[in-house]
Amino acid sequence: MNKSNLPLLDSSLYPQIWQQQNFASPQTLLMEMLTANITLDADAFTKQLLANDIYQDWINSSVFGRYLHRNFTAFSQQTEDSFNIDMPSLFRQELMRHAQYLPLEQVLFFAGDLPKSVRQTKVLITTINPVTAIINAQKLSEKATINNSTTIINQIVIKGKQVLGFPIRHNKRTSERLRNEVLILDFQELRLVNEENVSSKKRSNIDATILLRSYELR
Repeated sequence: MNKSNLPLLDSSLYPQIWQQQNFASPQTLLMEMLTANITLDADAFTKQLLANDIYQDWINSSVFGRYLHRNFTAFSQQTEDSFNIDMPSLFRQELMRHAQYLPLEQVLFFAGDLPKSVRQTKVLITTINPVTAIINAQKLSEKATINNSTTIINQIVIKGKQVLGFPIRHNKRTSERLRNEVLILDFQELRLVNEENVSSKKRSNIDATILLRSYELR
């Protein structure tokens, strides 16, 4: 079955003006959010996305919402229910049937350490909202011990033509609308290309050590 290609969203989002400053790319916007005293407003970024025609094409091309993803994750993690042992593969088949190729050079974000299972399962939840990624990372660092309170932000650049996934449609009337998630379902290689501590470069916008990791996905 032929797969369609999602259009590049970042080409219509950037350059953009955010709180009276001009940013040429999602990477420069993320860095400013991390190191400068600007407001972290996930709702404002979501409103920009919902007003974007390409993002509307993204979410309207998807038939799946957060509910199905939660069930897929739950079945994938179950180990003792023999009656449902085939459910993860059945769910994955159905998800893959509707997956599309993600556009080259699209930037995605996720919070915290990369789960050890990702390179094996090829399943990774990301977001196109940098504020959401920062807020999620702060929540994770707050749950960690005092000696391990690093805020880890990850940015992924799509570098391969065979990366499959789809945007998740969220209920616009609930707080889930701020997730702006993209579910990645298949790829060849996820490679860490850079890791840096950014909190010492300028006065940090976050009261914690900030570790920024950059990946390429093929």
